[in-house]
Parts: sequence; C-alpha cells; structure tokens
Amino acid sequence: MSKNNIPKHWQIKKLGEVCHIIMGQSPPSTSYNTNGIGLPFFQGKAEFTELYPVVEKWCNSPNKIAEPNDILLSVRAPVGTTNIANIKCCIGRGLAAIRYDNYKYIFYFLKSIEQELDSKGTGTTFRAISGETIRMTEIPVPPPAEQKAIVTKIEELLSELENGIQQLETAQQQLKVYRQSLLKWAFEGKLTNKKVNDGELPKGWKIKELKEITSVLGDGLHGTPKYSANGDYYFINGNNLNDGKIEIKGNTKRVSFEEYNKYKKPLNENTIFVSINGSLGYTAFYNNENVILGKSACYFNVLETINKFYIRYFLTSSRFTSYANKNATGSTIKNVGLKTMRELQIPIPPTPVEQQLIVDELESKLTVCDKIEETISQSLQQTETLKQSILKQAFEGKLI
Repeated sequence: MSKNNIPKHWQIKKLGEVCHIIMGQSPPSTSYNTNGIGLPFFQGKAEFTELYPVVEKWCNSPNKIAEPNDILLSVRAPVGTTNIANIKCCIGRGLAAIRYDNYKYIFYFLKSIEQELDSKGTGTTFRAISGETIRMTEIPVPPPAEQKAIVTKIEELLSELENGIQQLETAQQQLKVYRQSLLKWAFEGKLTNKKVNDGELPKGWKIKELKEITSVLGDGLHGTPKYSANGDYYFINGNNLNDGKIEIKGNTKRVSFEEYNKYKKPLNENTIFVSINGSLGYTAFYNNENVILGKSACYFNVLETINKFYIRYFLTSSRFTSYANKNATGSTIKNVGLKTMRELQIPIPPTPVEQQLIVDELESKLTVCDKIEETISQSLQQTETLKQSILKQAFEGKLI
C-alpha cells in the first residue's frame, strides 16, 4: 500500500499496531456439545453467513474467546472470508478475532483485501495464513471521525447496490414464471389461439399418450459396460443431457466399438432423450453422436407426423415436471419408470404445421427471455465488481 494513494493526513499502519488480534485455538473435542452448554463455538467459514455466524456447537472449555463486535477472519481453507461476532464465543484454529473500536471500518477493510489475504495463504493440504501475516498487513488509518464517515458512506452505497440486486433477482424469478406461463399457454393452445376457453383444447387437438406417438421407447443399460480409455464411443447418462444437447464431460467414460455394438439402441434423427433417474427432466436430441445409454436416460423416437421440438418443449414444462415427480418412485433418488413415460399424456395439435407454428412462437418468445436473462446475469456479476470498487475507493479516501 502506498502513501501516495491516500490523503496526506492519513497514516499507514500495520493491523497489529491498531487492532488486538486473537488467533483461534481448538479446544478439546470432548468439550464440544450441541446442547447449548458453555460458549458458542465457531471453527471456521462453515458457520459464516453474509454478516453473522450461525451457532451449531457450543464449548464448555474454551481456549480462545472472541467478544461481541470482534471481526472473525477465516485463516485457513478458505482464507480471507469475514463475519462479525454478535455474541461472546469460542473460536477454533480456523479463525482469528480482530478487535477495534470502529469494528465496521476493519470489517469493510478486510472485505476489500479478501483476495489479497487469500493469495498470502501457504500450505499444500490446507492453505492458511499466520498471525504474523495478519499483524503485518498494512491498513490506511484516517482520523476517527473520517472512519465513521467512511463506514456510513460505504453502507449507504452498498444498501443502494443491494436494492438493485434484489430488483434483478426479482426480475430473474419473474422471468422463470413467464417462461413456464408461455409453455402452459402453448400446450393449452392459447399461445397461438386467443379464443380458446379455459379447460378446453382447440378444435382438432387430441390428448395422446407418449406410446401412441413414438415408434420405440426404452432406457439404457442397467449395468456397467467395459470401459476403454481410448474408445471412440461414450457411455452417457441423464447428467449428460443439457438443454437439448448431449454434453460430453471430462469424466464421461469411453467404450470400444465392440461394447457400443453390444449395447447400442435404435436411435435416429427423431430421437429424444430425457433423464428419468436422479435429476428428472433434462433433455437432448440425438445428433449422430457416438454414444450408448445408461439406465438414467430414457430414449424414444417420435413418429414422422410429430414435431420433435414440440415434444421436447413439453418435457421442459411444469406440466411434465409435476407428472414426473408425482409418479416417481424412491425417496432419496427419484426414478420415473418406462410405464410412467409411456402413459405420459400430451396435447397434440392435428397437423405438423400447427405444431411447428407453436414451436416457432415459443422459440421467438423464449429467445427474448434468454437475452433478458443474459443481461440480468451479467448485471448480477457486475455487482461484485461494483462492491469491490466502492471498497477500494473508500480506503483510498475517495468516498468522502
């Protein structure tokens, strides 16, 4: 830190010169309890929230104690994260307590150098920083009145930023609701026909079970193929299906041509995959990829008179999600049986032209949603940069 970057009347000091620093020390494990006996015990970042740690354990024989308003600093795996002690507590070796009259000034300063502190961590198994590193860390020290003014300004600006974040997150949730509304209207016929009455389908539409509109429906291998590190074929499961495409990951297993030939399925350009075990409802089209299926992926080939994009959109709707969860078996890992898939009821427009019209309308409106979603996501990512910019300016004396 350079004296040239701060106002002339400020000082640069070491944290150890202006703060009382207490390095944590783990008490005997026999002193831990979950019955509220003794002091609340914090071991590290695991108990941290945005501001105050959450009590999960107590200790009746504490070694190191933090007082209310001490800053709790994570000193090992990960390094640099902070919270504020709102109660007297015992701290383990994963934390340090930093005591200073204007505790929020220290809190925000440590927030501003979190990455710098993390970069000073050493160790191969668990990165950690020492008490000496903390004590020798430089901090700009303005007069007490300016410290208070800086904290007030930081909180004012961060509050405005937080309001903006909440508005963005609200818009994000509203967008999800709108997406599902579009899909709901699509399969009620209302997206392309505003005259449809509630509870009715447009003229000519029919409710059909999936087995009526497919030539084949099955799942993948109920077992493990013989893997081959240099194989040209991939063994995929439901977790390889993502937004209409097969996603080959770094840990996706390979198999030889012989294994592929043994377990291949009758896939074609009208094949749709859907995950039916564990995470339900992920989808993909088959596009001539060299793959064999595991049991968590169901496949089916839609008939030539059925628009495969129309069917995949149905599988992404809350209508399918509700059906799948309602009929799934298993408590920990959900599983949708092939019988359930075959009996899935789908409203079908009478002609491919009408099906395509709905697909086109959905794609047009969902593309707009995608662009809005991308803008919101970028804005949310930028908020962290803005936070750091506010803190940087604060400790260079540029906010007041």
